[in-house]
Amino acid sequence: MAKRRLKKSVKIGLGIIASVIIVIIGIIIGVKKYQDHKKYIASYEYKLTNVGYNEEELNYLLEQDDKIKDKLLDIDYNEKIVDFLKQKYFILDNLESYLEYYQKNNSTDLNKIVSLVNVGADSDYYDNTKETNIDDNNLMLVNKYNYLPEDYNPTDIVDIKNWYCYGENKIKNEVYQKFIEMFDAAKEDGKKIIISSGYRTYDEQKDTYDSYVSRYGVKKADALAARPGYSEHETGLTLDITTGNATKDTFESTEEFTWLKNNSYKYGFILRYPKDKEDITGYAYEPWHYRYVGVEVATKIHELDITYDEYYAYFIAN
Repeated sequence: MAKRRLKKSVKIGLGIIASVIIVIIGIIIGVKKYQDHKKYIASYEYKLTNVGYNEEELNYLLEQDDKIKDKLLDIDYNEKIVDFLKQKYFILDNLESYLEYYQKNNSTDLNKIVSLVNVGADSDYYDNTKETNIDDNNLMLVNKYNYLPEDYNPTDIVDIKNWYCYGENKIKNEVYQKFIEMFDAAKEDGKKIIISSGYRTYDEQKDTYDSYVSRYGVKKADALAARPGYSEHETGLTLDITTGNATKDTFESTEEFTWLKNNSYKYGFILRYPKDKEDITGYAYEPWHYRYVGVEVATKIHELDITYDEYYAYFIAN
């Protein structure tokens, strides 16, 4: 009898232990599920799902930087957001502006919208302007949204010898030396390039702009020339280049233009206002207008086939 009671007591004890173990395991599983659930609730996957992103969009977004995901948690869902994220020159801080522009211009290519917004061209010319950062030196941005300080006077301005230009012209010495290199290289290839215009003071630019206004009115003048304070010519970094008897209207058809198009970047110059980029640069196509930015940057712009406005917005300001 004692043995049976002992066995019964052992069985009961083992049963109690088993029950305790089961309870403990259940608690552990419950705690783990709770922790997993709590972790999931705090995850980007859960939060972005609640915002409205579908599985395909989530798969893409979860691979992105946390800054992007945090940004998307602060704004309403939009089916175009992921499409904008995939654009080559997407800038996170401009996302709401991309969406706003698209809402008003939904037939415009998304890549074009990104470019326009990045350079500020979603605003009217000379609206939302700001003073340019002259500490950028050769890379300072001067356009219809970025102006030079009132007291700006570029240093190291030198006279250009008549061998290299028409009339009396000046330019920054570094630009001059690189132009001479380019001039000599063109000459070796049987091409003759010459400077028709270089550095202009604020007052000289004002005279130029005012002459266009008197002939064409403000709207057309703004498409053809910069307002004083907004002209690259005032930086000492810009040259108008021509050849022989060519005019501004005929220069594009010359061999010299073709040579410059293919070679100017090697000497640090870019075609500043290319064809079919008027809505980005703010200026009509000018095959004669070249801006000095240095060989490294000019080469990159040439390879990417973008304007300086786009380059500055994405690679410098961003």
